[in-house]
Amino acid sequence: MNGSSENPNTGYITALGSAVFLSLTSIFISYLNLNFQLPALVLAFWREFFVALILLVVFFIFRRALLHGAKPHLSYLGIYGFVLALFNALWTVSVTLNGAAVATVLCYCSAAFTALLGWLILHEELTPAKIIAVVLSLAGCAFIVDAFNPQVWHINPLGILTGIGSGLFYAIYSLMGRSASQQRGLNPWTTLFYTFLAAAVFMLFINLFLGTWLPGGAQQPSDLFWLGDSLPGWIILFLLAAGPTLMGYGLYNISLTHLPSSVVNLIVTIEPVFTAITAYFVLGERLTLQQILGGLLVMAGVVVIRMYKNRVKSDVH
Repeated sequence: MNGSSENPNTGYITALGSAVFLSLTSIFISYLNLNFQLPALVLAFWREFFVALILLVVFFIFRRALLHGAKPHLSYLGIYGFVLALFNALWTVSVTLNGAAVATVLCYCSAAFTALLGWLILHEELTPAKIIAVVLSLAGCAFIVDAFNPQVWHINPLGILTGIGSGLFYAIYSLMGRSASQQRGLNPWTTLFYTFLAAAVFMLFINLFLGTWLPGGAQQPSDLFWLGDSLPGWIILFLLAAGPTLMGYGLYNISLTHLPSSVVNLIVTIEPVFTAITAYFVLGERLTLQQILGGLLVMAGVVVIRMYKNRVKSDVH
């Protein structure tokens, strides 16, 4: 099974599932930052390492075949993992330099990047419906994170560059995932294992050799074991990898086997909506009218894409 057969309904469901799982990462990361002050790039390394380790154990016990068949594509998967590592690094640095709100808006420019690059590289359709959906999604994200507040945008050129860079590499990650399944016939879980393994190696290198120069990096090798003998800290970090990260990225990869990368990226921009809802029920944070409006705009973008697909399908029949 390589997951290359397309099924739009499965694609929409798995993409929405991915957004739900990914939206939970902020709860775990907030806990680790608040209680342990875990450096961001160190957290990123362990997150990627644990995902690869979990998949290795699961494959070895239940489906060893998923470990094989990737040899002809190892160089591609290595580059794919490097892109993932750069995305995580740029995203983390962007949050440090810009704050979470601005970093989120800049990262979700990936929806526009993915639509444009998917059209140029993978020859995906750039329809008016897709353009409208991109605009609605970006506007919705901006409302959710209060991007129209001038005080939020007191950032420096390096902050803008890293923020846009995170969106660009997120888009490249999406396109490479689509190519891995559709053009190379790789199982999405096999792809996930090798990309996270490669990303963990690259993130280890970044921490050990560039950590002193980057915000949130390991200032010395011993910082990689920042949590020390704190069992609760390691458990939360492991659960972050085993739950939201593994399932979020896994479902994302599966959705890429059924839908164009630009459509998947648009659907996953609904993640801030789920994050806001989760924060309301779990952390007691109140949803403002502006956030509710933003959520409706993001969902409207997804609906536009879905209605367009249904119309095309009915016209064909």
